[in-house]
Amino acid sequence: MKNKVKIARVQAELTQQQLAKKTGVTRQTISLIEKGKYNPTLNLCLEICYATNQSLDEIFWIPKGEKDV
Repeated sequence: MKNKVKIARVQAELTQQQLAKKTGVTRQTISLIEKGKYNPTLNLCLEICYATNQSLDEIFWIPKGEKDV
């Protein structure tokens, strides 16, 4: 799944470990999400948004036709 988690994390000046701690998951989970190899739950998506102070649209929106399944 394409996303902009890494961009949002870097803009928020967080390491993968710091974001993981704020969202209640492991650093490895954050890494997999950033690589598009793990589809987070809606709850986790929201936690990432809260931690990075960005919206779901900014981080997870994929325009129709650009979907990477």
